Amino acid sequence: MKKFIVFSVVAFFFLFAVEGYSQEITKYNFLEIIVVQKANNRGKVKRIKVEEQTSLIGQNISIEEIEDIDETSTLLNYMNAHDWEFLDRQSVVSDDNDPVWMSYIFRKRK
Repeated sequence: MKKFIVFSVVAFFFLFAVEGYSQEITKYNFLEIIVVQKANNRGKVKRIKVEEQTSLIGQNISIEEIEDIDETSTLLNYMNAHDWEFLDRQSVVSDDNDPVWMSYIFRKRK
């Protein structure tokens, strides 16, 4: 019994003496896409605007392809097919008949 206790104490100290390894922080590329759509238009896009961003360098998507999309669901499916994860959406509405400006944020693991 004494040997078991001594062995347990030694094993316990040895466990904390071993060098630990920390988990690496996952790094992402982020992409913002501006979508302008008419108020109460059920996802029909009036215009999509993508600015030149460093996260697009070396990626297999193009600004022209994104800006040609006509519906928000098609945009989400397109980005998902190219391994971009939807992260957030914020919208700005100024008046009932004014267009709705939405900012879609996507991220992709580096």
